[in-house]
Amino acid sequence: MTHSRRFVYLAVAAAALLVLGAAGLVSAEVRNPDTLIKAAYGEPETLDPAYAYDTASGEVIYQVYENLLDFDGGDLGKFVPLLATQVPTVENGLLSKDGLVYRFPIRKGVRFHNGNALTPEDVEYTFERAMLQDRSGGPVWMLLEPLLGYSTIEDLAKDLAKVDSFDKVPPEMLKDVYRKVDAAVEVEGDTVVFRLARPYPPFLSILTHSGSWSAIIDKEWAIAQGDWDGSENWVKWHDPKAEQDPLYDKANGTGPYKLVKWEKGVQIILERNDNYWRKPAPTKTVVIKIVEEWATRQLMLQSGDADIVIVDPPYLDQVTNMPGVRVLRRQPWLASTAAFFTWNINPDGNEFIGSGKLDGEGIPANFFSDIDVRKAFNYSFDWETYIQDVSKGEATQARGPIPAALPFFNPEQPVYKLDLRKAEEHFRKAWGGEVWRNGFKMTIAYNAGNDARRIAAEILEQNIESINPKFRIDIQAVQWPTYLQAYRQSKLPLFILGWLADFPDEHNFVVPFMHSTGTFAAAQKLPPELTQQIDALIEQGVSSTDPKVRREAYYKLQQVAYEQAIDIFLVDRTQPVVMRDWVKGWYPNAIRPGEDFYRLSKSSG
Repeated sequence: MTHSRRFVYLAVAAAALLVLGAAGLVSAEVRNPDTLIKAAYGEPETLDPAYAYDTASGEVIYQVYENLLDFDGGDLGKFVPLLATQVPTVENGLLSKDGLVYRFPIRKGVRFHNGNALTPEDVEYTFERAMLQDRSGGPVWMLLEPLLGYSTIEDLAKDLAKVDSFDKVPPEMLKDVYRKVDAAVEVEGDTVVFRLARPYPPFLSILTHSGSWSAIIDKEWAIAQGDWDGSENWVKWHDPKAEQDPLYDKANGTGPYKLVKWEKGVQIILERNDNYWRKPAPTKTVVIKIVEEWATRQLMLQSGDADIVIVDPPYLDQVTNMPGVRVLRRQPWLASTAAFFTWNINPDGNEFIGSGKLDGEGIPANFFSDIDVRKAFNYSFDWETYIQDVSKGEATQARGPIPAALPFFNPEQPVYKLDLRKAEEHFRKAWGGEVWRNGFKMTIAYNAGNDARRIAAEILEQNIESINPKFRIDIQAVQWPTYLQAYRQSKLPLFILGWLADFPDEHNFVVPFMHSTGTFAAAQKLPPELTQQIDALIEQGVSSTDPKVRREAYYKLQQVAYEQAIDIFLVDRTQPVVMRDWVKGWYPNAIRPGEDFYRLSKSSG
């Protein structure tokens, strides 16, 4: 059905272009003046702010929900109040001198889309619910770490009960977990108080708009949807599957846009909140269309049927001189991309590992536990071609998990380069020579529509298959939610993903890329002897305010990442932004998930 609809659109758009071409010009008249249309690829995984940890979900949540604070435009070092009325500082008395207590006066006169008034209790519920839900691989570690001193709520429960499995935690101890969560976020009159387990310099950044996990939800409404009831019996709502989460496809925020419809695989429609507590948005309707094929997005942009489109760098040349189109190159973006090896693959029903044996028709589950395999793959990647031909100048080679824009990035860190002779040496040594003798077969998947990831996979395929005819790599496109679930279940032998910073600090890169509970590293199943070393260095980096101590920790982490070849660190990214020239109000922000539609409008002037 989806393909049919797109075929029809393609035909209609092509016909429109013929008409425009016959007229000899592209009309400067603003199309659909009261509707902003963005053509993108990548389906949101969920609309639950506490569950969402991908950019596609985050862009929708950003429009519908709001946080206590916001960044001052694109300045990531300056905060402004949003649902709070002040930014806590030591000077205004809202931040304690020891850095452990933050107080947020909550704004009055704000209403959720369903008409309910925003209260301090909503704020308290939002954060307590998120910490208790804490789905696997989700974003809530950013709240748990500063507030409770643990990376997961299960770690806290196990530690309290002195057991090695969450299943063994007795019910009475689970109530103690709730009491600790309850004590971390409290209401005092019109103020919400956060009590931290330790000083945590990035804490305000974590609460700020762009961070879906800190978006404020309506307690009464959430409970009515079947969500956590606010009691100490919380386990029923802990770590749900995405579709079983009560807020999976519903939304009710205080933001400038309301959710009208989420048509899976087709579009998300948002409508202006005319009762918004600030000035209502200038544009009545926002539509985010899911359009995987670049040719269709290109036609939509050219005809004016889309105002903003996602353009992967390989296609920038096709829009650079397009009439009526504005291309903003090299916009700041605190983002890195890597190809992650899964060291202990989940073999259950796994189509990506063939026979599951090193018999020339598959790979064993622990294929990438061999360092020679990992180094051989690294020496098989061609960064120069990827950056020149694919990234089109919108990237530089990553030197590890920490991007160059951050202060403790090591500019002297060694990196791998394309060297097929060295790749062959390592392939010959891998698995005691079995890899070379028997060959292997595996599949590299990528999310459909993401041509940059497809091409990265094809570079590996072409170079590795050229080394030994017994080496075979298949490339397979899958839908975005499927891709996310497969990598989280450790079913992808190698997965290519980008990381857009949650907050501007080295800690926000080394945790997902390397920590034993990190978003990517947890799915990779790194061995305990390595993760113990890594986790200790990460703790050293985040627990000190001494720049020398932090530098030492982060430099060592970058060295470990290189020596162990834990991933193929691909590129640090900037981003191109492509829109019709009638779109006004766009501004850069290096960590915002998508656009700030509240600031955008359409006019020909």
